[in-house]
Amino acid sequence: MGGENVLKTLEANKRSDFFLELLMIVLAIGMVIPIYYLLITTFKSSSEATLHPLGLPAHWKFSGYADAWKAMNYPRVFMNNLLITVSSVLGVLLCASLAAYSFARHQTRLNNFLFYFFIIGVTVPFQVSIIPLFRLIRDLGLIDNPASVIFVNVFTLISFNIFLIKNFMTTVPIELEESASIDGCGVVGTFFRITLPLLLPVIATVAILNTLTTWNDFFTPLLFLQSREKGVILLEVYRNIGKFSVDWTAFFPMMVLGIAPLLLFYMFMQRYIISGIAAGALKG
Repeated sequence: MGGENVLKTLEANKRSDFFLELLMIVLAIGMVIPIYYLLITTFKSSSEATLHPLGLPAHWKFSGYADAWKAMNYPRVFMNNLLITVSSVLGVLLCASLAAYSFARHQTRLNNFLFYFFIIGVTVPFQVSIIPLFRLIRDLGLIDNPASVIFVNVFTLISFNIFLIKNFMTTVPIELEESASIDGCGVVGTFFRITLPLLLPVIATVAILNTLTTWNDFFTPLLFLQSREKGVILLEVYRNIGKFSVDWTAFFPMMVLGIAPLLLFYMFMQRYIISGIAAGALKG
């Protein structure tokens, strides 16, 4: 009887695994179809895309990417995107790591109050502060200046990053910093020479997540960057949409050009996300 029960259990597990795998395959196909449609449409003419939306193109058309490159002025908007993203991520990492170091290593009432004050910022939607933020940027004379977007990105992303880095920093042995202090190393030197290298897993994870967020940001550049010379990739994609209709065979290559750098970056850096999360789980 015991053997029969075991066989029945194994058969039931096999059936459940089969249906689970089938469900996963269906979900995967559902996720791949929009990507396939996006990519395959970039090589079609407008009429062919309308008549055969999911079919392979009869004549592969590569001119859509050249036209999109010219229409977007891609090198200019790419460099604008790169400048804003790199500056924002570096600013967030520097400010958040220094603040997290103070909160983790100096447990005073004032620091605890300031830490929870920053954490409250995570719960406040960015849209709530649009009008006062716009007035502040205008009074600072930063409208239509990439510095305005960088400034806003740093101070909207810093709260959550402080939370992540501070929690990871509590797992770093404080005895290492005490030894450096005994050897005559100051607070700043201890942070940059001892603590910061030990934070590389969480720093890499935070940097990647902030890069994805900043690169894909559309609303903040739309709000503060008013000239096309200062625009970013998503703004150019938006500005090339027709007022009453959209030529998808011209629009989709722009989307691919906008996504491609981020996709390559993520494919290269995804192992750092996994290692950072794994390191945090093991040390936690």
